[in-house]
Amino acid sequence: MNKVILMGRLTRDPEVRYSQGENALAIARYTLAVDRRFKRDGEQTADFINCVVFGKSAEFTERYFRQGMRVTISGRIQTGSYTNRDGVKVYTTEVVVEEQEFAESKNASGGSVGQSQPYRQAAPVPSADAGDGFMNIPDGIDEELPFN
Repeated sequence: MNKVILMGRLTRDPEVRYSQGENALAIARYTLAVDRRFKRDGEQTADFINCVVFGKSAEFTERYFRQGMRVTISGRIQTGSYTNRDGVKVYTTEVVVEEQEFAESKNASGGSVGQSQPYRQAAPVPSADAGDGFMNIPDGIDEELPFN
């Protein structure tokens, strides 16, 4: 099984290109800075993971993802190689993203996302006891509920 789940911050705005031909396919690339769980010499370290997204998800990436945003992705690891201009073989590793989502609200990310972002933080539910986040059901409403 080849499955990876990551949460990190975009190191820069995604780079999006479109394939050639009649049915152009969007291809987005970005790098995630993923914090390591343990610190080295008291300093936080991170891994920088290259990600690639295709199709409608790539178009979504182009429209809404920006540098510094915290996102969660899942996908698969893909390896490859090519020979560069100097004749040296270069090995690559990247995550082919299958699912991606915001990992924090626009306000929590410092507002670095454009004004057109559709992600909205859920409004708090009114409650007599605001501490638990649940709304109290008034007495006598049992008869009106469609289930018992």
